[in-house]
Amino acid sequence: MAEYKLEVTTGDMQYAGTWDNIYVTLIGAEGQSERTKLDNFGTDFSTGTTGIYTVKTSSSLGKLLLVKMEKDPFLILPEDEWYFSKVVVTTPEGEAILFPCYRWISRGELVELRGGKAMKGCEEDHPLLIDHRKKELIHKKSLYQWKILDERLPHVIHFDDPSELPANEIGYSKSKSTELYNTKLMIGLELKLKGMVGSNEKWKNFEDMKKILWRKKTTMSEYVAEHWNEDDFYGSQFLNGVNPNVIKRCSELPPNFPVTEEMVKPFLAEGTSLQKEMEKGNIFLYDQKKMDGIPPRAKNGEPLHVTPGLCLLYLNQEDKLMPIAIQLQQQPSEQNPIFLPSDPETDWLLAKMFIKNADVMDQVAVQHLMNTHFLAEVFTVATLRSFSVIHPLYKLLFPHFRFTLSAGISSRKTVLSPEGILNISSLGYDGLQELMRRAHSETTYSSLCLPENITARGLESIPNFYYRDDGLKLWNIINSFVKAVVEYYYPSDSEVLKDTELQEWISEIFTHGFLGNKASGFPAECQTVAEVIKFITMVIFTVTAQHAAVNNGQFDYHSWVPNGVLLLSKPPPTTKGQSSMKTILETLPDVGHTVKSVALAWALTRAYTDVVTLGSYPEERFNEPAPKQMIEKFQAELSHLSEAITSRNSQLEVPYTYLNPAQIENSVTI
Repeated sequence: MAEYKLEVTTGDMQYAGTWDNIYVTLIGAEGQSERTKLDNFGTDFSTGTTGIYTVKTSSSLGKLLLVKMEKDPFLILPEDEWYFSKVVVTTPEGEAILFPCYRWISRGELVELRGGKAMKGCEEDHPLLIDHRKKELIHKKSLYQWKILDERLPHVIHFDDPSELPANEIGYSKSKSTELYNTKLMIGLELKLKGMVGSNEKWKNFEDMKKILWRKKTTMSEYVAEHWNEDDFYGSQFLNGVNPNVIKRCSELPPNFPVTEEMVKPFLAEGTSLQKEMEKGNIFLYDQKKMDGIPPRAKNGEPLHVTPGLCLLYLNQEDKLMPIAIQLQQQPSEQNPIFLPSDPETDWLLAKMFIKNADVMDQVAVQHLMNTHFLAEVFTVATLRSFSVIHPLYKLLFPHFRFTLSAGISSRKTVLSPEGILNISSLGYDGLQELMRRAHSETTYSSLCLPENITARGLESIPNFYYRDDGLKLWNIINSFVKAVVEYYYPSDSEVLKDTELQEWISEIFTHGFLGNKASGFPAECQTVAEVIKFITMVIFTVTAQHAAVNNGQFDYHSWVPNGVLLLSKPPPTTKGQSSMKTILETLPDVGHTVKSVALAWALTRAYTDVVTLGSYPEERFNEPAPKQMIEKFQAELSHLSEAITSRNSQLEVPYTYLNPAQIENSVTI
């Protein structure tokens, strides 16, 4: 007789346990066990527990290939899904083999688990496993299919509602779904009680805007409400706000932005000039030209207004980035003056608000939804379709796609759709779609690789750029971790070339994410280990750090509506000296539209409890000691960076927290 010891772990989330009967069959290279009921004295498979069981066979089964688990009814009790985390099988020879599952199992369902060392397809040497892998990939391609919503945007998963997702693996957890629902419910109730939902009233004063949500404030949101109209704080947001990827160093003024030396001389250091400051690298440009010509949506039968403007910024002697000239339309004219800090206070304030209105739409639609959510969904679907669960890169990548498909589908239903909340913006749904199309056609591989992005924009040395400082450190830490894992499983470039699953993964991302656009610089294949390392670093950075940078500060910066809003109600100023504080209040959206934006910002950025932070891998997927040690080193480096950022922030008037690893999720989850 041979004995196999099984350690079966049930998940620790709410309702993870089951009363149903669980059966196991062990399949080895030299035979298989009988179907055996796992039953100890007392209660089995309770939430958060590990049960130890024994399976006996007449002789050793040889190399253990598969573990087959089944769930059958217990008496007449109703269905209760079981969250099966993992089983560790110790063979008669003393080898302990991990078989990860980490999914919900329904009554009558049978799952076959692969275990042991991560394996690339070309390494499979047993006919049963070769056939099993082939069938697995065929099934996954039929289960996860691409859908084209727009020919010029990344493709998406074919499911139309989160409820259609295979919840056993990739859907929202019950606790996450409940928390999201309750958050929206409580915000809605509060705003309805105050009579704000659907209100067409205009804001009478700025103080009333501080009362939108009773207790939902942050230290940063209160700071923004006090300092939003200050030029140095305005300029700092292009570096450390929620849209830090737009400005670039300006060595020559665009011909359509005719700023003269006389215009800006009062705002420069004494004895210098605009030309000299450009040569020194102290002039920066914000240019929203990709928005030019996109028709705005109509409100009450009249078109709203969009300002695809330009803003010139100056790094002064105090290392503060100051706006010194604003033009609200791309083509200069008498009706499109260049606004200056010396203009009447409310003229300058209006000009800054219209730039921020365009910036918020760009941040929400392009930098946040398209460049993190849409791309994360592409990475997720390609991974699910291309890799077997035993592939080392699947084990590396899959934790970074937790809840991503649920988040993507939900956002297309409630945020970016004809009926979604972003339709209240000045561009509306159709305009934002066109903005995303234009931006995606210009997206390059290097723009998603932070070191190259920073260099291309000439921002290597601008001071107080904490997004860059923290982001580059994170990029390097992620890169070192990915390098260690990839080189462990791919000792040479030839291993890359013969890994058909890897090549298919890269190809699917190129085809469905970047639409086969060779000019983008995205690879359609990888030929070297170095190329694989860079690509996976980009993927993990995008779905973790970059998403945190453009998402987590939205309530901080945009809950105070004058600092950044999706909609402005009046036309932009075309002459100077005609505005007042009353004009600014009339330009802001009405109460009903305002609270929609604030509620969305809170829902997207509040602290949820069902969170896995960057570098945390609660699901044990690797069986080998080496990758486990690499994960521990990765976690230690992230912890050290977190401590350094916390220490630095304690010395700053305006701390930058969004790239603190302790506050970054391991995936796009909302």
